[in-house]
Amino acid sequence: MSHNILSGKKGLIFGLVNRQSLAYFVAQKCLEEGANIVLTNTESAIQLGEISEIASEWNVPVMACDASDENDIKQLLINTQHLLGGKIDFILHAVAMSQNLRRHRQYDETNYSYFHQTIDVSALSLHKCLKVAKQLGAIADGGSVVTLTYIASDRYVFGYNDMSDAKAMLESVVRNFGGIYGEENNVRINAVSQSPTPTKAGSQYNRVERFSKLTDMMSPLGNATAQSCAELCVMLFSDYTRFVTMQTIYNDGGYHRSSLTNKMIKNNL
Repeated sequence: MSHNILSGKKGLIFGLVNRQSLAYFVAQKCLEEGANIVLTNTESAIQLGEISEIASEWNVPVMACDASDENDIKQLLINTQHLLGGKIDFILHAVAMSQNLRRHRQYDETNYSYFHQTIDVSALSLHKCLKVAKQLGAIADGGSVVTLTYIASDRYVFGYNDMSDAKAMLESVVRNFGGIYGEENNVRINAVSQSPTPTKAGSQYNRVERFSKLTDMMSPLGNATAQSCAELCVMLFSDYTRFVTMQTIYNDGGYHRSSLTNKMIKNNL
Protein backbone atom coordinates (compact mmCIF):
# COMPACT_ATOMS: atom_id res chain seq x y z
CA MET A 1 0.00 0.00 0.00
CA SER A 2 1.33 3.42 -0.97
CA HIS A 3 0.74 6.63 0.98
CA ASN A 4 2.85 8.90 -1.25
CA ILE A 5 4.88 10.10 1.73
CA LEU A 6 7.88 10.74 -0.52
CA SER A 7 5.92 12.47 -3.25
CA GLY A 8 8.16 14.94 -5.09
CA LYS A 9 11.29 13.98 -3.16
CA LYS A 10 14.59 13.21 -4.85
CA GLY A 11 16.82 10.38 -3.65
CA LEU A 12 20.14 8.67 -4.22
CA ILE A 13 20.50 4.95 -3.48
CA PHE A 14 23.97 3.49 -2.88
CA GLY A 15 24.61 -0.25 -2.84
CA LEU A 16 21.94 -2.01 -4.87
CA VAL A 17 23.48 -5.13 -6.45
CA ASN A 18 20.59 -7.52 -7.09
CA ARG A 19 17.00 -8.27 -6.10
CA GLN A 20 18.10 -9.66 -2.73
CA SER A 21 19.87 -6.44 -1.72
CA LEU A 22 18.29 -4.44 1.09
CA ALA A 23 18.90 -1.43 -1.15
CA TYR A 24 16.64 -3.05 -3.76
CA PHE A 25 13.72 -3.21 -1.34
CA VAL A 26 14.35 0.34 -0.13
CA ALA A 27 14.60 1.74 -3.67
CA GLN A 28 11.44 -0.09 -4.74
CA LYS A 29 9.52 1.28 -1.76
CA CYS A 30 10.81 4.81 -2.42
CA LEU A 31 9.40 4.64 -5.94
CA GLU A 32 6.08 3.30 -4.62
CA GLU A 33 5.91 6.28 -2.26
CA GLY A 34 6.35 8.80 -5.07
CA ALA A 35 10.08 9.57 -5.03
CA ASN A 36 12.39 10.08 -7.98
CA ILE A 37 15.68 8.22 -7.52
CA VAL A 38 19.11 7.57 -8.95
CA LEU A 39 20.89 4.25 -8.37
CA THR A 40 24.64 3.94 -7.93
CA ASN A 41 27.29 1.33 -7.31
CA THR A 42 30.83 0.58 -8.44
CA GLU A 43 31.55 -0.09 -12.10
CA SER A 44 32.27 -3.77 -11.38
CA ALA A 45 29.05 -4.18 -9.38
CA ILE A 46 27.08 -2.68 -12.26
CA GLN A 47 28.75 -5.02 -14.74
CA LEU A 48 28.38 -8.17 -12.62
CA GLY A 49 25.10 -7.50 -10.82
CA GLU A 50 21.50 -6.88 -11.83
CA ILE A 51 21.45 -3.13 -11.24
CA SER A 52 21.32 -2.10 -14.92
CA GLU A 53 18.42 -4.49 -15.60
CA ILE A 54 16.56 -3.24 -12.54
CA ALA A 55 17.17 0.40 -13.43
CA SER A 56 15.80 -0.27 -16.92
CA GLU A 57 12.67 -1.92 -15.51
CA TRP A 58 12.07 1.03 -13.19
CA ASN A 59 13.10 3.61 -15.80
CA VAL A 60 15.54 5.28 -13.41
CA PRO A 61 19.14 6.41 -14.00
CA VAL A 62 22.11 4.39 -12.77
CA MET A 63 25.62 5.82 -12.42
CA ALA A 64 28.92 4.25 -11.48
CA CYS A 65 30.68 5.55 -8.37
CA ASP A 66 33.39 4.29 -6.04
CA ALA A 67 31.97 5.39 -2.70
CA SER A 68 35.47 5.41 -1.20
CA ASP A 69 36.72 7.97 -3.77
CA GLU A 70 35.89 11.61 -3.04
CA ASN A 71 36.27 12.69 -6.67
CA ASP A 72 33.85 9.99 -7.80
CA ILE A 73 31.39 11.04 -5.10
CA LYS A 74 31.63 14.70 -6.10
CA GLN A 75 30.85 13.93 -9.74
CA LEU A 76 28.02 11.61 -8.73
CA LEU A 77 26.37 14.24 -6.55
CA ILE A 78 26.69 16.91 -9.22
CA ASN A 79 25.22 14.60 -11.88
CA THR A 80 22.44 13.39 -9.57
CA GLN A 81 21.27 16.94 -8.92
CA HIS A 82 21.32 17.61 -12.64
CA LEU A 83 19.33 14.47 -13.45
CA LEU A 84 16.77 15.01 -10.68
CA GLY A 85 16.46 18.74 -11.21
CA GLY A 86 17.48 19.98 -7.79
CA LYS A 87 19.03 19.17 -4.44
CA ILE A 88 18.86 15.67 -3.02
CA ASP A 89 16.25 15.04 -0.33
CA PHE A 90 17.47 11.65 0.87
CA ILE A 91 20.38 9.23 0.53
CA LEU A 92 20.58 5.53 1.36
CA HIS A 93 24.11 4.37 2.17
CA ALA A 94 24.09 0.56 1.83
CA VAL A 95 27.80 0.00 1.28
CA ALA A 96 29.83 -2.75 2.98
CA MET A 97 32.63 -5.12 2.08
CA SER A 98 35.19 -7.21 3.97
CA GLN A 99 37.78 -9.49 2.40
CA ASN A 100 38.59 -10.85 5.86
CA LEU A 101 34.96 -11.88 6.23
CA ARG A 102 34.73 -13.31 2.72
CA ARG A 103 37.88 -15.35 3.25
CA HIS A 104 36.67 -16.50 6.70
CA ARG A 105 39.72 -15.13 8.51
CA GLN A 106 39.25 -15.10 12.26
CA TYR A 107 39.45 -11.79 14.09
CA ASP A 108 42.75 -12.70 15.76
CA GLU A 109 44.20 -13.50 12.33
CA THR A 110 43.11 -10.29 10.61
CA ASN A 111 44.89 -9.29 7.44
CA TYR A 112 45.52 -5.58 8.03
CA SER A 113 45.54 -4.64 4.37
CA TYR A 114 42.06 -6.12 4.09
CA PHE A 115 41.12 -4.48 7.38
CA HIS A 116 41.98 -1.01 6.10
CA GLN A 117 39.89 -1.68 3.01
CA THR A 118 36.97 -2.83 5.17
CA ILE A 119 37.02 0.39 7.18
CA ASP A 120 37.42 2.56 4.08
CA VAL A 121 34.58 0.95 2.12
CA SER A 122 32.18 0.12 4.94
CA ALA A 123 32.52 3.16 7.22
CA LEU A 124 34.67 5.96 5.86
CA SER A 125 32.67 5.90 2.63
CA LEU A 126 29.75 7.38 4.58
CA HIS A 127 32.00 10.09 6.03
CA LYS A 128 33.30 10.92 2.54
CA CYS A 129 29.80 11.05 1.06
CA LEU A 130 28.61 13.38 3.80
CA LYS A 131 31.72 15.55 3.62
CA VAL A 132 31.46 16.05 -0.14
CA ALA A 133 27.67 16.54 0.01
CA LYS A 134 28.08 19.22 2.68
CA GLN A 135 30.79 20.99 0.70
CA LEU A 136 28.60 21.03 -2.40
CA GLY A 137 25.40 21.87 -0.56
CA ALA A 138 23.95 18.85 -2.36
CA ILE A 139 21.43 17.75 0.29
CA ALA A 140 18.31 19.87 0.68
CA ASP A 141 17.35 21.58 3.93
CA GLY A 142 15.50 19.00 6.01
CA GLY A 143 17.12 16.16 4.06
CA SER A 144 17.72 12.69 5.43
CA VAL A 145 20.56 10.19 5.19
CA VAL A 146 20.17 6.56 6.30
CA THR A 147 22.91 3.93 6.51
CA LEU A 148 22.59 0.21 7.26
CA THR A 149 24.36 -1.27 10.27
CA TYR A 150 24.29 -4.41 12.38
CA ILE A 151 24.19 -5.29 16.07
CA ALA A 152 27.77 -6.62 15.91
CA SER A 153 28.77 -2.97 16.19
CA ASP A 154 28.55 -3.29 19.97
CA ARG A 155 28.13 -7.01 20.62
CA TYR A 156 30.46 -9.93 20.07
CA VAL A 157 29.27 -11.98 17.09
CA PHE A 158 31.71 -14.80 16.45
CA GLY A 159 33.09 -14.78 12.93
CA TYR A 160 31.83 -11.30 11.96
CA ASN A 161 35.41 -10.16 12.36
CA ASP A 162 36.58 -6.72 11.15
CA MET A 163 33.10 -5.86 9.90
CA SER A 164 32.15 -5.44 13.56
CA ASP A 165 34.74 -2.67 13.87
CA ALA A 166 33.56 -1.08 10.64
CA LYS A 167 29.94 -1.01 11.83
CA ALA A 168 31.01 0.55 15.15
CA MET A 169 32.85 3.28 13.23
CA LEU A 170 29.89 3.71 10.89
CA GLU A 171 27.58 4.42 13.83
CA SER A 172 30.13 6.87 15.23
CA VAL A 173 30.09 8.74 11.91
CA VAL A 174 26.28 8.88 12.15
CA ARG A 175 26.48 10.53 15.57
CA ASN A 176 29.34 12.93 14.93
CA PHE A 177 28.45 14.04 11.41
CA GLY A 178 24.78 14.04 12.39
CA GLY A 179 25.44 16.67 15.04
CA ILE A 180 27.31 18.95 12.67
CA TYR A 181 25.04 18.49 9.67
CA GLY A 182 21.95 18.94 11.80
CA GLU A 183 23.08 22.20 13.37
CA GLU A 184 24.45 23.76 10.21
CA ASN A 185 22.17 22.45 7.46
CA ASN A 186 19.15 20.80 9.12
CA VAL A 187 20.11 17.42 7.65
CA ARG A 188 19.39 14.27 9.67
CA ILE A 189 21.52 11.14 9.70
CA ASN A 190 20.43 7.79 11.13
CA ALA A 191 21.45 4.14 11.04
CA VAL A 192 19.11 1.15 10.78
CA SER A 193 20.32 -2.02 12.49
CA GLN A 194 18.62 -4.87 10.66
CA SER A 195 17.96 -8.50 11.59
CA PRO A 196 20.08 -11.09 9.77
CA THR A 197 18.76 -10.96 6.21
CA PRO A 198 19.60 -13.21 3.23
CA THR A 199 21.46 -10.72 1.01
CA LYS A 200 24.68 -10.84 -1.01
CA ALA A 201 26.44 -8.79 1.67
CA GLY A 202 24.98 -10.91 4.47
CA SER A 203 26.14 -14.10 2.78
CA GLN A 204 29.74 -13.02 3.40
CA TYR A 205 29.08 -14.19 6.97
CA ASN A 206 29.11 -17.97 6.54
CA ARG A 207 27.06 -18.59 9.70
CA VAL A 208 24.20 -16.28 8.73
CA GLU A 209 21.62 -19.04 8.19
CA ARG A 210 22.14 -20.70 11.57
CA PHE A 211 22.46 -17.36 13.32
CA SER A 212 19.26 -16.16 11.67
CA LYS A 213 17.35 -19.12 13.14
CA LEU A 214 18.69 -18.30 16.59
CA THR A 215 17.87 -14.58 16.42
CA ASP A 216 14.39 -15.40 15.15
CA MET A 217 13.75 -17.42 18.32
CA MET A 218 15.34 -14.72 20.49
CA SER A 219 13.19 -11.98 18.95
CA PRO A 220 9.70 -11.58 20.44
CA LEU A 221 8.41 -10.43 17.04
CA GLY A 222 10.71 -12.65 15.00
CA ASN A 223 13.33 -11.47 12.54
CA ALA A 224 12.47 -8.31 10.63
CA THR A 225 12.03 -8.76 6.89
CA ALA A 226 13.77 -6.84 4.12
CA GLN A 227 10.43 -5.26 3.28
CA SER A 228 10.04 -3.95 6.83
CA CYS A 229 13.55 -2.49 6.59
CA ALA A 230 12.50 -0.66 3.44
CA GLU A 231 9.38 0.70 5.12
CA LEU A 232 11.41 1.97 8.07
CA CYS A 233 13.96 3.64 5.78
CA VAL A 234 11.19 5.33 3.81
CA MET A 235 9.71 6.62 7.05
CA LEU A 236 13.12 8.05 8.00
CA PHE A 237 13.34 9.72 4.59
CA SER A 238 9.92 11.28 5.04
CA ASP A 239 8.87 14.47 6.82
CA TYR A 240 7.25 12.39 9.57
CA THR A 241 10.66 11.89 11.18
CA ARG A 242 12.09 15.38 10.70
CA PHE A 243 13.30 15.53 14.32
CA VAL A 244 14.89 12.07 14.42
CA THR A 245 18.64 12.14 13.97
CA MET A 246 21.94 10.64 15.18
CA GLN A 247 20.12 7.41 16.08
CA THR A 248 20.81 3.72 15.61
CA ILE A 249 17.31 2.29 15.19
CA TYR A 250 16.93 -1.47 15.68
CA ASN A 251 14.68 -3.18 13.16
CA ASP A 252 15.14 -6.64 14.66
CA GLY A 253 11.89 -7.76 16.29
CA GLY A 254 13.21 -6.91 19.75
CA TYR A 255 16.31 -9.10 19.53
CA HIS A 256 18.62 -6.38 20.87
CA ARG A 257 16.58 -6.23 24.08
CA SER A 258 16.06 -9.96 24.59
CA SER A 259 17.94 -12.62 26.50
CA LEU A 260 15.51 -15.53 26.85
CA THR A 261 12.16 -15.98 25.13
CA ASN A 262 9.41 -18.57 25.42
CA LYS A 263 10.18 -19.63 21.83
CA MET A 264 13.71 -20.56 22.94
CA ILE A 265 12.40 -22.59 25.89
CA LYS A 266 9.96 -24.45 23.65
CA ASN A 267 12.80 -25.33 21.30
CA ASN A 268 15.00 -26.54 24.20
CA LEU A 269 17.63 -23.83 23.70
